[in-house]
Formats: sequence, C-alpha cells, structure tokens
Amino acid sequence: MYLGRVVGTCVASQKVAGMAGVKLLVVQPVTPGGVSTGRLQVACDVVHAGPGDHVALVGAREASHALAESFVPVDAAIIGIVDDVQHPSTERTS
Repeated sequence: MYLGRVVGTCVASQKVAGMAGVKLLVVQPVTPGGVSTGRLQVACDVVHAGPGDHVALVGAREASHALAESFVPVDAAIIGIVDDVQHPSTERTS
C-alpha cells in the first residue's frame, strides 16, 4: 500500500469488460510527508475520490482484487481517501 494525491482524471472510451463503469484517476505518488515521488500513474477509483484528495492505493495483484470483478488487468487501485497522516516525517520542528 502507498500514498498518492489525485491530480486529474483519465477517460478511456474502450475498456475490458470487467472495468465497465470504473472511474480512472491520475495520481501522483507521495511520501507520508506529502512530497511527490515517482511518476504519475492512472489508478482505478473504487471510493469516489476526486482531484486534490490524498488517497491510499494498492498495486499489482492487490489492485485487481479491489474491483468488483477480480483479476482485471489493472496496476493501481485507490482503496481509501486519507484524512490525516501521523508519521515522524510529517512532524514539524520549531
């Protein structure tokens, strides 16, 4: 599982049968402190996230299990909207 920030949407006019009706979002992976890391990626959204939301994602085989029909060919799926992260890298020192 990893964190990301939704930065846009993606429209696909053709999808495999198991992905009909699944919303696709463009996500920027981030560290727990919110710093961008890695390349933009397209993820399937199963929690109704939107642009600007911080999200929790799963990748690889776990991503396909997040959808209603298992084993569809996806690499990333948004499984939660993140409200807050408490981690040593997110704490500020004064």
